[in-house]
Parts: sequence; structure tokens; C-alpha cells
Amino acid sequence: MKQFKLESSIEIIEWLNKQLQSAKLISFEVLSPDIGNYYSGSTVELEGSSYIYRSLKSWVDLANVLQCKMHLPQKVSNSTICLTFEKLSQADSFHNTDDSNEKYGTQSLFATIDKSGEFAFACYYQKALHEIGLSKRKRIINLGINRGDEFVLIQELLSSEAFNAKEFVGIDYSPSAIKSAKKRFKTYSNINLYTHDINALDALKLGRFDLLITIATLQSVSSNFKKLFMDLVQKLLNKEDSAIIIGFPNSRWIDGELIYGAKVPHYNSSELSTIIKDIYFCKKYLQQHKYRVRVIGKEYLFLIATQIGIKA
Repeated sequence: MKQFKLESSIEIIEWLNKQLQSAKLISFEVLSPDIGNYYSGSTVELEGSSYIYRSLKSWVDLANVLQCKMHLPQKVSNSTICLTFEKLSQADSFHNTDDSNEKYGTQSLFATIDKSGEFAFACYYQKALHEIGLSKRKRIINLGINRGDEFVLIQELLSSEAFNAKEFVGIDYSPSAIKSAKKRFKTYSNINLYTHDINALDALKLGRFDLLITIATLQSVSSNFKKLFMDLVQKLLNKEDSAIIIGFPNSRWIDGELIYGAKVPHYNSSELSTIIKDIYFCKKYLQQHKYRVRVIGKEYLFLIATQIGIKA
């Protein structure tokens, strides 16, 4: 088994990339991250040998960058462990399926994903809900609701009385997803769900809301992202004391793993310019309309907006 001691990060990356060209599983021996508290890259002398220390997070990040799953480390000796990287199957991803309205339906690969199960999503979404003053938001709309995971997380944060006092509206283009969500929330009279195109919301006559939530939806449903976003702000939100949470996916779901980095057509790897451009546009537009805007997150970037002069 290959052992790494003083090899540089580039040497390790090049070796792993070469092995992954022909192997699905790769195992190698490294210094245990539990031998002490050091910064990754530090040289450590141990039992007559020199090693470059790397944290467990550093190895997990490397597996993510190489689009691999890292297995549970196994102890080799008192000072070293065995790491195994498993190459992910690119075919096992909803990103590769067609763009029909059932790409996100109950029979799709997307339906096997629960974003709230990932701390990288749940932690920042919870923070976003706190910052917009969730307790005082009375009418909440979610565009691209699918099966309703974001409403469930709100439910977990509120008492039954507080949750039932709010009015929720969810929109999705997938009939099977909305059918599933209706079944999930069938006992709640304060939750209304619609199968509809979010580019044509005027037809539903929904009125105005004081909180708009949309996660990984706006860019995927409209070729004119900017116009859609401006229309939503102007037509859907209260003129006073409204808030917005937009989740931009800076990641991909592949073979059971959440892989960091947005991907666009015609690029084989992560390419962030589109997501940066769209976030910048939204932030600038909202600031012009007297919103205070923050952007937080990692695998999902959350744009959080509240109106200036209004206490959350």
C-alpha cells in the first residue's frame, strides 16, 4: 500500500488522479490526523520519521475535489491510518437527466435527495431564517418547493401554534412532486400548494407575501433570470417589511455525495462565474430598492435580504 510522508499536495493529487484513471477504489497510508493539533502542511517528527500533517477535513476536501467518496479511516499503526477513496459514478446524478417537468418528480433521482440531511445546507438555511425574522413573517411563499423540505425545517424551528398561525404557499412545475407535498401536509389548512409555472404566477392571483423563499430554482426555470427576479420582487412581495431567501447551488449531487462547486454546460469541472454574476445582480438590484443584503454559505450560497429600516 502506498504511504505518504513528506510528499507535497501536488504530488499526492497527481498520484491519485493517475490511479483513478483505472481504479474505482484507492487505498493509501498517511499520518493520523489525531496525533495532535497542527495546521495542515506542518512537518511533524514522530518515532524517528518525518511526516507532513494534514487534518481529516483536508483529506475529506481532497476526496470532494476529486469527486470521490472517502471511506471511514482505518488504523494502521499508532501514528498512521489507511484512507480509501471511492470514485463516484457520474451517471448516478439527476443533473444528467432530461429537462422535462418530471426531472424533479417523485420517480426521479432528485427525489432521493433530502437537502436538509446535509449540515452544509441545514446550518446556513437555519441562519438565513433567523436573520430575516422568521417569527414575524405571516405569508410565506416557496418557489420550486418540490416535496416541501424547506417548510418542514421551518416547522421544526417553530412551535405548533406559531407554525399554524402562518400562511404558506408552495409552487412547483412537477405534478408528482406537488402531489407528494400535498400528501405530506394534508392535515395543514394553512398550506396551499400549486402545480404551476413560476414564470406565469399572475394567473394564480396569490397576492403579496412578506417572505419569498426559492432554493436552486430561478436559474433553472427561466432563460431570462434577471427579468424573472425583478418581476418577483415587484409583483410578489409586500412593499414594506418583506424579506427574501434565495439559495444558489454551488454544488452537484453525484452518487450519494454533495460535491462542492457549481458546474455549467461545456465545462468539465466547477465554473463559478455564472453564479457570482447572478448573485451580484440580485444584491445590487435589492440594494437599489432599499434592502439590506448578505450572502452566506458554501455548497449552497444563500442570499438573505431584509428591508432597510425594518428590524428583523
